[in-house]
Amino acid sequence: MQQGELTRRAWEKDVQVMNEGPGHIPLHKIPENMEKQLDWCSEAPFYTLGPLTTDIAPGYDHITSAMGAANIGALGAALLCYVTPKEHLGLPNRDDVKAGVIAYKIAAHADDLAKQHPYARKWDDALSKARFEFRWRDQFALSLDPVTAQAFHDETLPSDGAKVAHFCSMCGPKFCSMKITEDVRKYAAEHGYGDAEDALKHGMDEMSEKFLAAKKTISGEQWGEMGGEIYLPETYVHNGHAH
Repeated sequence: MQQGELTRRAWEKDVQVMNEGPGHIPLHKIPENMEKQLDWCSEAPFYTLGPLTTDIAPGYDHITSAMGAANIGALGAALLCYVTPKEHLGLPNRDDVKAGVIAYKIAAHADDLAKQHPYARKWDDALSKARFEFRWRDQFALSLDPVTAQAFHDETLPSDGAKVAHFCSMCGPKFCSMKITEDVRKYAAEHGYGDAEDALKHGMDEMSEKFLAAKKTISGEQWGEMGGEIYLPETYVHNGHAH
């Protein structure tokens, strides 16, 4: 409330004001803090150093504070003051500053998305589309930190051919969800299904019928129709079906 009084006194003298908020706020108290700040200070611009949402992670306060920054920014904070990993420990170096700034750029972008800022939405959608279409070069270029994004990809898939591959080393060529979705859509179009959901349902029903007809599970046991190999209904065992 003292900040609000000082703000109004400054405005009476035509002095611009920006209020500093607390640097440590538990996550569940951030909405209340923001609401009172806007009310007591007559919606004067408000900025926070974070806030840190927990004190248990010295060395990682750029993360604990970015969590708070993303929340309080979406609720109305006008400016986010970044925190480095060295906060509470020592003077930050160049790499610490980079880590802190990137963490806060992410938080600020998340705030813009929450506020439905059109540019933020277009940027997100552009990268999502590039990711779904396996346009690796575009993914790197659209990233907040293109150098790091490409370096991480190159650690396991450094060849030029990997930049046009429809998978990464996380899931590999057989288990990439986006590649599977692409294949399902192609299958649906080739076989005349309405959409990918129809194709998935048809495929699941078809495989279910095959396994039920064979009375087998993937490992070959004979209890497929009961949905288990180890845990079976008591009546099923007592009736002599299991051995």
